[in-house]
Amino acid sequence: MYMKILARSVPLLGLSSILNCGCFYLKMPGESYQGDLPPLNKQQVILKGGLKNHVHQLSEEIGERNLTRYDGLNQAADYIAGQFKTYGYNISIQEYSVPAGALRRRWKKFSYDQQKYKNIIAELKGTGKVDEIIVIGAHYDSVPVAGCKAANDNASGVAAMLELAKYFSKNPQNRTIRFVAFTNEEPPFFWTKHMGSYVYAKECKNKNEKITAMLTPETIGCYSDKKGSQSYPFPLSLYYPSEGNFIAFVSNTTSKKLTKRCVKAFRDNAQFPSFGACLPMIVPRIGSSDHWSFWKMGYPALMITDTAPYRYRHYHTASDNLENLDFGKMARVVDGLKYVITDLANP
Repeated sequence: MYMKILARSVPLLGLSSILNCGCFYLKMPGESYQGDLPPLNKQQVILKGGLKNHVHQLSEEIGERNLTRYDGLNQAADYIAGQFKTYGYNISIQEYSVPAGALRRRWKKFSYDQQKYKNIIAELKGTGKVDEIIVIGAHYDSVPVAGCKAANDNASGVAAMLELAKYFSKNPQNRTIRFVAFTNEEPPFFWTKHMGSYVYAKECKNKNEKITAMLTPETIGCYSDKKGSQSYPFPLSLYYPSEGNFIAFVSNTTSKKLTKRCVKAFRDNAQFPSFGACLPMIVPRIGSSDHWSFWKMGYPALMITDTAPYRYRHYHTASDNLENLDFGKMARVVDGLKYVITDLANP
């Protein structure tokens, strides 16, 4: 109903008035990069290789990984834990189970209540404000669709998180940074208290931990300069371009200060197109990842994404494979996120 009223109001009020009415915050600091992308530098070339290797291991070597492919889910957890250890982190594992009968009827044929699920945490202690924490988290489970290897959703986000953990392992910051691999973001756990990120965020809240920012890279591997390659929910289609060649920073309106800071840091340092949006929850899919769990606990959080189903035609299908991802552009994005995290970690 709200969207219908808004649609009728566009000719009367004007687009700029609507998008600055307090419900939508689309104007971000700085300017999105335009023009041809420069060649990858040496560090970005190395980063590209690292990202591709992680996605290959998760999507091709391990493949399906969810409550219906429990061995794959554990293999993915072991791979991520092993990478954290290789980077020199002492890891911790938050293990939990889902009570019998907790999920919808169609899932009751699976023995999920006998399974243990794992969030894997690697922490880099701050050098100053140790009690102030930034969380970089991505989910490693795949959607339970037959044949879906989940290369973009969300091996791409896990790969970004791992490469960022590798970089910061040698570069401690003022604030503490936690890198967390979440289980069970996909259905049937999606938007329930049984999501791995919800279980983790709730524990943080119960401990009164001071999480100053949570960022989740979610489906970040698809880019196109072709007109019409990008779609949006209304009214964003009236504001943003039709080329899906950018990375998006998406949050609710409560997290607008965090979002604007992240976009500014990215634009100040990265030569790659970017947009930011702080939106009301009525807009479809703005909470479609692990940042939602942190919103529920009152923490500022955002999603970094290629916009998933609004751009990626292989979303949640058996064709979500490694060959459909652009690792060069992923490397540019992840390289830019280093500056974003550095800015957040040094207030």
